[in-house]
Amino acid sequence: MGMVTIVLQDAPYGNEKVWNALRLSQALLSVGSQVRIFLYGDSVTGAKKGQNPPKGYYNVGDMIKGLLEKGVEVRSCLTCTSARGLTQEDFIDGVVVGKTIDLARWVGEGGQVMVF
Repeated sequence: MGMVTIVLQDAPYGNEKVWNALRLSQALLSVGSQVRIFLYGDSVTGAKKGQNPPKGYYNVGDMIKGLLEKGVEVRSCLTCTSARGLTQEDFIDGVVVGKTIDLARWVGEGGQVMVF
């Protein structure tokens, strides 16, 4: 089906945009698409290790970890990461702190781009 780049901007909890984007990512993989995810703004906190949401709620960190295990590339904006006091070591293994130029390259390579 091709490549889909998903850009996230909102915090992982508080609304369901990130959760829905990650669910869509899982569905896209199941129909044969390749998926890449770029985290901007408050969405970078979704890749933080050790999330512990209340019992019965989804865990964005676990969802990202599962996508990484399926070969999804996940990058976090360096500026947004730094602005929130985070570093590479704060993230789930496999998430890469990147730059907007990485996203520009992905977009330039073609495929679908979806922004949440």
